[in-house]
Amino acid sequence: MNFKKLSIVSALTLSLVGCASTPVGPSLTVMPAPGVPFQVFQADDQECRTYAQNSLNTTADDIAAKNTAKTAVIGAALGAVAGAMADGGSARNVGTGAAVGLLGGAAMGAGGGNEAAKEVQRRYDISYQQCMYSKGHQVPGYAIQKPATSTPPAPAK
Repeated sequence: MNFKKLSIVSALTLSLVGCASTPVGPSLTVMPAPGVPFQVFQADDQECRTYAQNSLNTTADDIAAKNTAKTAVIGAALGAVAGAMADGGSARNVGTGAAVGLLGGAAMGAGGGNEAAKEVQRRYDISYQQCMYSKGHQVPGYAIQKPATSTPPAPAK
């Protein structure tokens, strides 16, 4: 396999690694609690975004890169074996098989990376939502909880 073909396959493989992205923010809308100044809401929002990002312990970019690289290597190995088995195992078939396996493995890994990115976004959203809810803001699907007031029991007659 010549250098030009190898360069093209490598460039395509690397371009697939960038298909997933780290959450840049929540994918849900949270509204300020009634009566809360907007500046307070903005400070809470920023604090909760930081909390959500720190709760991940990873990024979608890291997961996507690992999935793509791992699957690409496996694909290249399987492609090389298939190429070696074809046509008596000439070096050309091994190289072509490896290149095709690398590209196919990278494509499959990128798909897995996108699924991983969705999971990272879901975990980010849950952490963000929990944080904003705990600060009393309006989160979709949840009613604002009012503090329990203790009402003294009625006097016995």
